[in-house]
Amino acid sequence: MEEDDVTIREQNFHSQVREYIICFLLFAVLYIVSYCIITRYKRKSDDHEDEDAVVNRISLYLCTFTLAVSGGAVFLLPFSIISNEILLSFPKNYYIQWLNGSLIHGLWNLVSLFSNLCLFVLMPFAYFFLESEGFAGSKKGIKARILETFVMLFLLALLILGIVWVASALIDNDAASMESLYDLWEFYLPYLYSCISLMGGLLLLMCTPVGLSRMFTVMGQLLVKPTILEDLDEQIYCIHLQEEALQRRLNGMSVGDLNKELDNIRNQRNKLERRKKASGWEKNLLYPIVMLILLTGTTISVLMVALNILYLLVDETAMPKGSTDRGIGNTSLSTFGVAQAALEIILMFYLMVSSVVGFYSLRVFEGLTPRKDDTTMTTIIGCCVSILVLSSALPVMSRTLGEYVVLCNGCLGTPNGKAAFMLLRG
Repeated sequence: MEEDDVTIREQNFHSQVREYIICFLLFAVLYIVSYCIITRYKRKSDDHEDEDAVVNRISLYLCTFTLAVSGGAVFLLPFSIISNEILLSFPKNYYIQWLNGSLIHGLWNLVSLFSNLCLFVLMPFAYFFLESEGFAGSKKGIKARILETFVMLFLLALLILGIVWVASALIDNDAASMESLYDLWEFYLPYLYSCISLMGGLLLLMCTPVGLSRMFTVMGQLLVKPTILEDLDEQIYCIHLQEEALQRRLNGMSVGDLNKELDNIRNQRNKLERRKKASGWEKNLLYPIVMLILLTGTTISVLMVALNILYLLVDETAMPKGSTDRGIGNTSLSTFGVAQAALEIILMFYLMVSSVVGFYSLRVFEGLTPRKDDTTMTTIIGCCVSILVLSSALPVMSRTLGEYVVLCNGCLGTPNGKAAFMLLRG
């Protein structure tokens, strides 16, 4: 009997170690990719090592961590769906036994924990640390900036706690609700994060339609359009004449308006030359296929959203109250199995990309649009926070699409997911 207990403890130990290693490897890959993305857009600074350079480097590491967590929140949903279908297809395969419900649930808990950490601690710290200079009269340096940052974080926490306390007293003046605010970890942070997820869901409702329409314009700018009844040589010749005329007008003088006009003409010339050099299949085949795929994806997404909203309104068991935890690998919640799961994963990524494109297309958030090698750290912090909020609302958006596998096993298994869906239910 004791040997059996030892064997069970050893198996549990090895399972936990394996899960930690898998989580570390997945996060390491996301961190490296996030670092490459941020450094691609970050404004290049001098090689001189000074105080500001150290502060920028620390803020860069914190932004990279936040972007990696956002990527984990986005990819975890498709990863869970794929894991469920793989376990259903190969239930007794020895090489995929590591893919189980414990790993998926642990990943959801880690994403929930790190999302709270990034949203309420790391990103405010990075912003205040970047903007701090030290208190007046104190000795300048990294320690003074860190002290000012912690003081600002403490005051911000007091402000948020006070606002929530007053709001709770005004809305529900109950002793139980007031005592629940003392439980910071079990009630306050999950509920606050769920409120932010709800705001992210509302933001997705604004960004996604804009992004769906904007995707056609973006892809039209990236791809080469077919040349039908167009003489590119004549257009290039006209652009050359305009460029030479502007250069003669400038004649060594620096005029702002003329320089901008010259840059625009050069950009037009580069686009025309690119269209001329493009191959026939790229101009006449790739562009129509991509546009047809976008149109098909948009149509299917709208139909699925409409059907599932109707399903949520009619069938009460589709709501979180009636949902049951069926476990990873026990049953397929997709009607057509793997094919439907693959289609929903593709649509999920398509809608997420569309929401990000729509977010940066809104006039309010145009200032956060990153530019290659010319994006300040403050803008990068704003971009990371925005993407984190959008990714936190992805389970809510996927609920509208009809993804029940992950929500039952992961999102609804965490306090954040339960509170988020109860907030949506009203």
